Amino acid sequence: MVRGRTRANSLRLPWRSSHWELLHRKDWQALERVARAVLEPPPPGIAQQDLLKDFIRKREKGQLFVQRLARLKENIFKKVELSVSSDGFVHFGDTVLLMNPDCTSPEERDPELRGDVTLAVDMEEVSLYSDEPLQISRGLSAVKRVDPIGRNAFCIVSVDGSAVGEPLRYGQNFLLGTKGGVSDKLFYLASDHKTFRDFAKKSRLQKVFLTGELSYLTFWQAKSLDPQLRLEHEGCPVPAETKIIITHCYTNRNLAVPRTFCVWSSFGREFEVICHNYLDARKVEEDKNYWEIITGNPGPEDGTRPERPKALPEGYENKLVS
Repeated sequence: MVRGRTRANSLRLPWRSSHWELLHRKDWQALERVARAVLEPPPPGIAQQDLLKDFIRKREKGQLFVQRLARLKENIFKKVELSVSSDGFVHFGDTVLLMNPDCTSPEERDPELRGDVTLAVDMEEVSLYSDEPLQISRGLSAVKRVDPIGRNAFCIVSVDGSAVGEPLRYGQNFLLGTKGGVSDKLFYLASDHKTFRDFAKKSRLQKVFLTGELSYLTFWQAKSLDPQLRLEHEGCPVPAETKIIITHCYTNRNLAVPRTFCVWSSFGREFEVICHNYLDARKVEEDKNYWEIITGNPGPEDGTRPERPKALPEGYENKLVS
């Protein structure tokens, strides 16, 4: 046994179960062949040729990491044209942004946590190292970007047969679909009750995700911001650029952005998006649950409706200059 230990230590193998079986049988010749196979590298010429062939093959198919990353950035940062609302309401079929307006809560006074954020696909989970075609991520986050791009553009989809162009109403079920800039089909915003295994990574509350299957987990409703007027507003069209509450139908939890839970990605600091009811002492939703549905600018200028220049009285600028 002493001789066996000395021999094994001199070989310095990365021991596995098969190696221990060989050692137990005292088959030193087979053990030496395993050692040479593990410790001796292949000839440099053969290794370089294989690497070069693999590089050329991946470059021709567009599967190199640099190529996939460039294609991903081109798709997700591609400008998207938002739907223009002529009557000021949100309609089925509209391409919109979901914006969580600037927060004013005391625990979020940090300037890095302030500002408007929009719901977006979490691109950190997109696999860039696989040879498979780029797939949309199933995670979501809130980003400090209010210009419409492929990553944060969503579509209002009907579930009850309402025609495209009809206004979305308070208390009416609807879907939120997105292509994420990398997919040809719509994926829908969904949520489900948290379990011991399935919950949000940072806050450990009820998570939201994207799915390609239609079910009651993908149904949402818009509610009026004032709880005392919700019954009166039910059935009325939902106005654009107005603070509302977006509630998940299955769990009765509100879509929220707690900015104290940050997620770092290749694009900087982002915020976790969850489903949770943040209520104050009066049982009223806090600003973490506030959302605005942003539409396109109806004027000749590009951008969103909130970015539209404010109207000034005629001759006001001339008087100011003079």
